[in-house]
Amino acid sequence: MGNRRARYTQEFMIEAVRMVRGGQSMAAVAKILGISPKTLHNWVKADAAGKLNGAGKQTSPEQMEIARLRAELARVKMERDILEKGHGVLRKGVGLKYAWIELHSRQWPVSLTCQVLGVSPSGYHARKARDVDTERPRRRISNDALLVHIKAVHAESKGEYGWPRVWKKLLAQGIRVSKDRVQRLMKLHGVKAKTKRRFKATTDSRHNLPVAPNLLQRDFSPARPDQAWSTDITYLWTDEGWLYLTVILDLFSRQVVGWSMQPHMRTELVSDALRMAWFRRRPEAGLIVHSDRGSQYCSHDFQDLLKGYGMHSSMSRKGNCWDNAPTESLWGSLKRARILGQRFATRREAMDEVINWLNFYNHSRLHSTLGYVSPMQFEQDWYAAQNQRVA
Repeated sequence: MGNRRARYTQEFMIEAVRMVRGGQSMAAVAKILGISPKTLHNWVKADAAGKLNGAGKQTSPEQMEIARLRAELARVKMERDILEKGHGVLRKGVGLKYAWIELHSRQWPVSLTCQVLGVSPSGYHARKARDVDTERPRRRISNDALLVHIKAVHAESKGEYGWPRVWKKLLAQGIRVSKDRVQRLMKLHGVKAKTKRRFKATTDSRHNLPVAPNLLQRDFSPARPDQAWSTDITYLWTDEGWLYLTVILDLFSRQVVGWSMQPHMRTELVSDALRMAWFRRRPEAGLIVHSDRGSQYCSHDFQDLLKGYGMHSSMSRKGNCWDNAPTESLWGSLKRARILGQRFATRREAMDEVINWLNFYNHSRLHSTLGYVSPMQFEQDWYAAQNQRVA
């Protein structure tokens, strides 16, 4: 009778366990390698007892190669994500890098993050061990240590955060300090948010097209997601010429649900953003879309698109930017964080920077209007609360 008990190779199991030991979750490693989490758990347990062997399911050379490629692809993706999120600390000191690695130690393997940022894993662990050894109950964090954490948060936001958001982020990370102390340290060491600057409007309301009434009436606090959206256009200069950007903002969570970038300001610019928002959210009929009186928004094409989606058009009073304050605020945050002082050789380069910031804004940026949580977290918390009420 043939051997019914198949086998994984020793190398395969050791590599799987190594990935878990490196900081990746069992669920993630199991998915990458195409094995069950229970099997992987047994291997990790056996390895801890010094009893890991090759008993298990047969692994063909093709399966081994697929597993290797999956692992390599996952590693490359993690390296890319680490570089994208951590490039603000690449040229910083070792202490700042260690602090950044600690902040993200549950997201990526420490060994890989150390490699990408060019520091020694042994140095990181030694530094962490010293911090633990010298820590005392209720010990007040030193100004030097606190400054490292402050600079790490500030660098991660690419200089966008002032002391209120830095302080809130530190609290979220379990660092209990007073806001006055954070403000004082940031001022003392010149760590500050990028300054605001005025930008001229892009609205062209010199047209004879019909104008919608102001249905929103500055009510920027709808009761639920996808009840009211706002939209606006801004522009960025590149060496290739102007790049125009429009967004669709859900006023409930302040999340950017649609956007479009073009080298022109024709109606397609705003229509494409609305289409993206509709396909992503599929809102119920009756949603209000608020804009200025620009010709793009008053155009027959855009108005027909709104009607086709069952949406109602709302427009600001003439020359009154406060009627669309949330979107104006978004532009200020974007330009202060990523545009001021930057030179873009191409439109593509500017687009990449904007997309990167929009992703940061939706997923990570602490929003003061939302109680210092990110737009996506605010929406997720709301849905969780609704589900609890139903249950």
